[in-house]
Amino acid sequence: MPLKYASARFLTSAPTLASCPADSGAEVAFAGRSNAGKSSAINVITQQKALARTSRTPGRTQLINFFTVGEDSQCRLVDLPGYGFAKVPEKVKLEWQRHLAEYLQMRASIKGLVLVMDVRHPLTEFDLTLLDVADERELPVHILLTKADKLKRGAAKNALSQVRSRLREWEDMVTIQLFSALKRDGVEEAHQRLDAWLDGPVGES
Repeated sequence: MPLKYASARFLTSAPTLASCPADSGAEVAFAGRSNAGKSSAINVITQQKALARTSRTPGRTQLINFFTVGEDSQCRLVDLPGYGFAKVPEKVKLEWQRHLAEYLQMRASIKGLVLVMDVRHPLTEFDLTLLDVADERELPVHILLTKADKLKRGAAKNALSQVRSRLREWEDMVTIQLFSALKRDGVEEAHQRLDAWLDGPVGES
């Protein structure tokens, strides 16, 4: 049965891979540029207003944040530090990126990566770097092209087609969809992808 994402609850925050919860069960991680709407996407997907922090100041997520889904802590959503336009010192930014890469490369329980991109500014250098990291460990990726409400329907579909075309070399590991947190468009499709990754022996219905 589909997981009940509205049951998601905050578990813990970790500054480094070493301080993350026990590496067991199943996790899906969310990553994206600091102003791409990652926190808003998590909140809409879990039908909650403030599970993940949202801020007018990009880069507020500085820790690896874990949320449980279901009856126990064996099924988790993970909010990774935002990257890109965060107004922080370069040294701090590089430190965030190092912890983010370590998590993706070494965390055994991660089953998939949700990569959040603003539909108007997709496939930045950081996005492509994360795709390379995922490719190296054969980690499936689902791309949310957020803020689709900012474009007319035809323009949004055209942007979706362009991203698919550019990622043709990764089509065996990447799926892509349009998403709007404001209008709640694309939530069901996102749930289906999360279900496919999480709803196994460790999942709770």
